[in-house]
Amino acid sequence: MVVIEDIYKILGGLRQVFMGIAGQYSSQEYMIEDAVQELYVKFLEMNPDTLKKIYKNDGDKGLIRYGAVVLRRNFTCNKNTYFYKYRRYYNVIEHFDNKKKSHTYNLDEDSTSTWELFEKLDLELDKLYWYDRKIYQLYYHSEGETLDSLAKKTKISRNSLFTTIDNVRKHLKKVLSDE
Repeated sequence: MVVIEDIYKILGGLRQVFMGIAGQYSSQEYMIEDAVQELYVKFLEMNPDTLKKIYKNDGDKGLIRYGAVVLRRNFTCNKNTYFYKYRRYYNVIEHFDNKKKSHTYNLDEDSTSTWELFEKLDLELDKLYWYDRKIYQLYYHSEGETLDSLAKKTKISRNSLFTTIDNVRKHLKKVLSDE
């Protein structure tokens, strides 16, 4: 009989395998770590009976195959938790280097300019009108929220939310590219 705690221990031992799979989709260590972390959250939130069935049918290979599918979706699909928690936020911040546009997630992980850019972003957000800042943060820091779901939750029209977020995004791009 398979005990769920044993499966969790096996999953813990597969971390390097999952890191390698995620490494096929990104060269940035922090993005790989975030994606693998979200995979483990998914395993923990999964119905234990389903997880047992996967392991019972295919053993470690079944867990790896399932993890590979989740990781691929993390990097290729815009409708999952990983996208709403991480990638969407990374996509907003742009860095201009030698007139060549590149996103911060393409910079070296150890690059201090990445963290300086995040700091500039936070400072610029602090300068914004409170409403614009809150809407922007609500959208980019919410987990799995779409404009439609935020509109229902906040009772603010979807078009108003979109316009506010788009204006803030344009302002941040302009300010960050001017420096």
